Amino acid sequence: QVQLVESGGGSVQPGGSLRLSCAASGRIYSVDVMGWWRQIPGNQRELVADISSAGRTNYRDSVKERFSIFRDNSKNTVDLQMNSLKPEDASVYYCSARVRQAWNLPFSDYWGQGTQVTVSS
Repeated sequence: QVQLVESGGGSVQPGGSLRLSCAASGRIYSVDVMGWWRQIPGNQRELVADISSAGRTNYRDSVKERFSIFRDNSKNTVDLQMNSLKPEDASVYYCSARVRQAWNLPFSDYWGQGTQVTVSS
């Protein structure tokens, strides 16, 4: 089993900052891509940013220059630093990880439980 535990959500005013953290634990042989997604009730989950095991990053256009994704491969953690937050960034944020549990098993996608980010004055 693999568990992803998120932390760092909360409420901020527009222009503020938050840092989300996610740690993967359990039976892990290797981790490929890790990422952050967000979902407003009634909408599809959308990718915010992801990062490969080699450190290659990808951001959705609306968060470029404001959000940064970081990863620690030794700890299987991924953080999302969110600056200059806007009301439209408010959502439930989910961590994801593509994990292989043994050398002879395929990669599978795992998700955290979600953490709420509220941006309002």
